[in-house]
Amino acid sequence: MARRTRTYVAFDADSDIHMYRLMQAWDANDGIDFDFNNAHDLTTIRPDSEEEAIKRSLRERMKNSKIFVLLVGDQTKRLKKYVPWEIEIALKASLPIIIVNLNGKRRMDPDLCPTVLQTELSIHIPYGIDIVQYALDNWPANHERYTSQGKSSPFYYKEKTYTDLGL
Repeated sequence: MARRTRTYVAFDADSDIHMYRLMQAWDANDGIDFDFNNAHDLTTIRPDSEEEAIKRSLRERMKNSKIFVLLVGDQTKRLKKYVPWEIEIALKASLPIIIVNLNGKRRMDPDLCPTVLQTELSIHIPYGIDIVQYALDNWPANHERYTSQGKSSPFYYKEKTYTDLGL
């Protein structure tokens, strides 16, 4: 079995890639305390590949991932390829799920969050360095605890968490 050390980030490549690129920039900047071991570095996916070849590459990335992050923008819920496939594979792999609202909401946004994730065990947070890093550091253990307790619904950080992070 592969050692899961990676973070898989899913996003709408047409509309939200700049937010993903910003996360990569946070990670690359030595002056910023943000770090994630990017699963996208494992394999290259060619958009013109057959669906099953793409899914095979996605499964390989997820097999090496310890957490799944979904950047939720204006079009995410309407996507028919890639993101739905990524979500399906992440759910099958039982990966902890962090849903990052690009509109800044601290709770699930049912108008934008993909329907399949609206009842799944996940944490919903706004986009930002400190809260994303906090979730990356803390959500996997919480996910494991909640799973062992049989909980399977969306979670949110309390206001105190944001206050403690200076947000």
